[in-house]
Amino acid sequence: MPERRLAAGDHAPEFTLRDQHGEAVSLSDFRGRTVVLFVYPQAMTPACTTEACEFRDSTADFARAGIEVLGISPDDVDKLARFAERDGLDYPLLSDPEHAMLEPYGAWGEKQNYGRTYVGVIRSTFVVGPDGVLLHALYNVKATGHVGRVRKLLLPAA
Repeated sequence: MPERRLAAGDHAPEFTLRDQHGEAVSLSDFRGRTVVLFVYPQAMTPACTTEACEFRDSTADFARAGIEVLGISPDDVDKLARFAERDGLDYPLLSDPEHAMLEPYGAWGEKQNYGRTYVGVIRSTFVVGPDGVLLHALYNVKATGHVGRVRKLLLPAA
């Protein structure tokens, strides 16, 4: 049975997760601002590092536009702290080992890799508007070049 997928116009499900510093972070903390939630499978792997670093390199541009960036994975807080330190990631990385956010967002489910089916994180990005409504729900995104697509959706042309 396919997992439920969110779409633009849906209310973003609320969540509270711990960041790389062990602090509780809730989606509602960002009410009134646009938030990019990017979901990645595993910290410190090559593809996830590429994506996280591309977001890091764009955080200043997003911030100037009033947009917050949050990374979310099932990794534990300690691993996220090492990831943030190693790669200079300057935005919150949220830990979701119980899939409290991943499942309601449809970012946890069946995947296929080299002909093998398994359950895991579906690399996805969600853009939540200031009112808590999804502006974009992007599933099965590629790590490389994805941030450029998000920039085109959200930032005025330079």
